[in-house]
Amino acid sequence: MDEVNRNRLEEFRQLRQAIRHSQEYLIVGIDVAKDRHHAFFGMATGKTLLRRLVFSNDHEGFRKLLDQAEALRVGHGLKKVVYGMEPTANYHKPLGEYLITLGRTVVLVSGVTVKRNRESLDGRWDKHDVKDSANVADLISQGKCLYYEYPSAQLRGLRGLLSLKRRLKKQEHGYRVRIRNHLIAQYFPEMDRDYERLGAVGLSVVRWCFPTSQITALDIEPFIERVTSRRIRMETRRRLEGVWEKAGASIGCEGVPGLDHEAKVMVEGLRQIREVIKETEDKIQQLCERFPEYPYVLTVPGFGPDVSAKVLGAIGDPNRFQNGKQVLKMSGLDLSADRSGNDSDKAIPEISKRGKADLRYALYQAALIASHKNRDVMIYYTNKLRGREREKGIHNKMRVKLAAKLLVIAWTLMKKREKFDSTYLNIG
Repeated sequence: MDEVNRNRLEEFRQLRQAIRHSQEYLIVGIDVAKDRHHAFFGMATGKTLLRRLVFSNDHEGFRKLLDQAEALRVGHGLKKVVYGMEPTANYHKPLGEYLITLGRTVVLVSGVTVKRNRESLDGRWDKHDVKDSANVADLISQGKCLYYEYPSAQLRGLRGLLSLKRRLKKQEHGYRVRIRNHLIAQYFPEMDRDYERLGAVGLSVVRWCFPTSQITALDIEPFIERVTSRRIRMETRRRLEGVWEKAGASIGCEGVPGLDHEAKVMVEGLRQIREVIKETEDKIQQLCERFPEYPYVLTVPGFGPDVSAKVLGAIGDPNRFQNGKQVLKMSGLDLSADRSGNDSDKAIPEISKRGKADLRYALYQAALIASHKNRDVMIYYTNKLRGREREKGIHNKMRVKLAAKLLVIAWTLMKKREKFDSTYLNIG
């Protein structure tokens, strides 16, 4: 962590401890929007200094906000100014970056906390831009705010590519489902078993030979030549021969006008999106190799390039976390339970799932692979299961627990810049 971010983090920790009922701070709560933002100016004691300031989302508007804050700070003899906002898509980022580069104190408030606090203020507060900015300021005055992480350009680039890859994967899944559950299921259901096994050749069958009347119009050799462009293995040839035979007795619907165009668009769209995903993965790999912590994360059992990139992007600077519990909260792998009433002693803790779902899924897959492939992890996992083998769902629970442990180990390796050693599995 560089000196500037280290100072910002220390300042934030002091702010949370000292701001409640303090008479030194001017609190600026901002309700962020796309075109215009609403700001509320007050103090931690509950005193309102300016109820409403509307400023545009441009340089002139930002200067208007700073000038007003400085006038109120001087006019009321306050020492410090803290700006707070609720993360709203990406609309808050230009304002946050602008304030941070000028050395201002900026914090975030959770959207969940904002919603709950809105109801608690008078029991029936509806959602309103002016009131929401006062709500943000009220949360900051209670110290219920989050650190505004401003990572390096390299880390922001990595996170942007990971987000892009996640969206591209969803598009790829949409194409795959459309091809299999609409085209194949409707016009050639008998091919469904062979479709995935044929891979790219199966896509060629959909692209060039739908409906099945186009297959039955060809002999076996012209059919194979039409859907393949190079020599194929004997297993693939046998599968294609089976597809050709099934086409003659298919119960699929008759082809309709425009079916060939739909098949062409779906297959070519899927191929293009896969090429883009491959290019994005290569770019992610290049970015990851610039991080000094990346080689150490790769040594964690079950962590390949994909999981390591997601862990690296989520953790960022390992020094911003004080302990492993904070890392687990970030991922949503921390335990929580409703321990109230007469049955509080019977409450069974579950993971909160408040953090990054994509990261949790990747960590679970890593735990699944490591518990089967790595000897040290296999022994650790087996010892955890010993005596509880017959419990319902125990394997999934232990893998989630193993995923949480692997995440904490990865964070530790990033912080210490050490390679994985089996002794890490015996910690605490």
